[in-house]
Amino acid sequence: MIRQSRLETGMAFSRISGIAALGFAFLIVLGNVITVPAGMPLTGADVGEVDAFFGAEGDAVAAGSVLTPAAWVLATLFGAGAVSALRRSERDRGEAWSLLGFAGLVLQNAAFAAVIALRLALVSVAGGHDGATSALWALHDALFTLNGTFLALALVGLSVGGLRAGLIRPWHGTLGLLSAALLLSSATLTPWIIDEAGPLGRLGLVGWLMWVVWLLAYGAALIRSPRSCATEPVR
Repeated sequence: MIRQSRLETGMAFSRISGIAALGFAFLIVLGNVITVPAGMPLTGADVGEVDAFFGAEGDAVAAGSVLTPAAWVLATLFGAGAVSALRRSERDRGEAWSLLGFAGLVLQNAAFAAVIALRLALVSVAGGHDGATSALWALHDALFTLNGTFLALALVGLSVGGLRAGLIRPWHGTLGLLSAALLLSSATLTPWIIDEAGPLGRLGLVGWLMWVVWLLAYGAALIRSPRSCATEPVR
């Protein structure tokens, strides 16, 4: 009876973390739906365009930032659930891929907290403070692009861990690794991407879109197969 109760509790947490992954994906997409149509400048945009946007669209920036604390909570819950689901089989193999992925999620939360803080600061200084706007935007762009490193860690850790444990399917793991490669490439090219808006920035965009699809699929996997990682791992 006690063993069954523990199993049911683990299954419930797995489902909760899967729902958290879906909620996280929904909130980060919604945040972009709010800011992008409002004219959010691309990475490397001219300071005049940046100053004009943050001076005129402070409400849109504020609305997008309101969603982010909940998104970070959901991301952390998703990561904890993934670790819980994967760690049993990982310990048997002497691996820690899920911990690598969880570390990536935590680091991306911290990096994006700084990005959101910089956006709010840009709203405060917009209009007549070109020097401050230029400095804040340069820092924003650098953090925003370098954050691809942490997303790549999350994708690699949880994709490899999920594949090894049999939680996710091969196409899902491949999607995660491809997304990680694009995001890491974007982060590596940060000095050139933030220098001016151009095609290099699309590496990160494509990787981010793949990351959202990966998140949705991972959430579904946790909801659908909460006990899969207690079984024989994929070799």
